[in-house]
Amino acid sequence: MEQTDQVPGTPCLFADLPGFGTLPEAVRRDLAAICRLRTYEAGQTVAQAGAPSDVIGVVRDGILRLQKTLPDGRQHVVGLLVAGDMFGRLFDGPLHFPVEAATDAKVLTYRRAAFETILLRSSELDRLMLRHLMDDLDRARAWMIILANPKVRGRLAGFLLLLCRRFHRVDQLVAIKGPTIRLRIPISRPDLAHLLGARVESISRALHALADDGLIEILLPDLVEIRRIGALAEEAGEPDLAGPALMPDHGAGRTASG
Repeated sequence: MEQTDQVPGTPCLFADLPGFGTLPEAVRRDLAAICRLRTYEAGQTVAQAGAPSDVIGVVRDGILRLQKTLPDGRQHVVGLLVAGDMFGRLFDGPLHFPVEAATDAKVLTYRRAAFETILLRSSELDRLMLRHLMDDLDRARAWMIILANPKVRGRLAGFLLLLCRRFHRVDQLVAIKGPTIRLRIPISRPDLAHLLGARVESISRALHALADDGLIEILLPDLVEIRRIGALAEEAGEPDLAGPALMPDHGAGRTASG
């Protein structure tokens, strides 16, 4: 069951969220004053689609998924939201996709009108929203290239590298150790299959094929070690995915999870 707690009005609440920690203290204090912390269990609905949204949400902990119900009743995962990511429509319009908790999650929520009032008087918050929008567009373009790959193993390779790029600052999910990256896959196999437009059996075969070719090692069902980053990017058809964000110096001082 969802639990709601009033968040203390402290600007430190946002210190470790990407982008929010750089906001002026006065802006963070204003946001904290109108914020509520909501806790969700995996599988719970966080926001419905279709109706006008009067709430803006920011993921505090955990992972949310955006889902689309197809005409035949199948559920298709169309995106994932992690710490610092936002959902809700500023100024107008309904949500196009329902938001659900893929894992247990904590979400900071704001009444849209109050959030917009702060946004209109803060150029720093306005720039942060613009950066979020541009990041979403960049991820959507990269995702289009990955999903265009005709092979399931190519789509899976791209997904693993995108996870590394998105989560490389999240210690419990990504650990960079020298030339290898240890990655915990944060969603279930059925969700992963929906996301990649494949069957669960095909995902399993693709994982083992990548392992047989030495690109990854399967340590646990949800834990893999990427051993050949460049080869994995070539498999995905997107060599830019093996860029600077995955270099070893970004993981200095970390230990692998699991």
